[in-house]
Amino acid sequence: MKTELLNGANLAYIGDAYYELFIRKYLLSNNITNQNELHNRTVKYVSAKSHNLIVGELMKNLTEEEIKIFKRGRNYKYRSRKNINRNEYLNSSGFEAVIGYLFLKEEFDRLNLLINMAVKLIEDHYE
Repeated sequence: MKTELLNGANLAYIGDAYYELFIRKYLLSNNITNQNELHNRTVKYVSAKSHNLIVGELMKNLTEEEIKIFKRGRNYKYRSRKNINRNEYLNSSGFEAVIGYLFLKEEFDRLNLLINMAVKLIEDHYE
């Protein structure tokens, strides 16, 4: 698969899935097993609002290549969603595109570093 040829939506699609699975595993590994608590905590990490917060902090840590991927994901022509701030949604898509890109390139050290930074940002913000 030629990852660099995938569009932003494709990268965000796989990045969204990988990031949410990472978060679910992370929460379970912290002995959070109540379904309502799992759901509520997961939403804190995976919402467009949280991704927007993450992007605001992580941008200074992204490589030139990752910034290009972020822009590719952010600038893809998505259909508008009424219940989400457009800028938050676009930044969320850009973040997910970076995650998807690193996952597909199998750059797991870098991927885990960025996701762990994101987790810390969310935990510092909400707790």
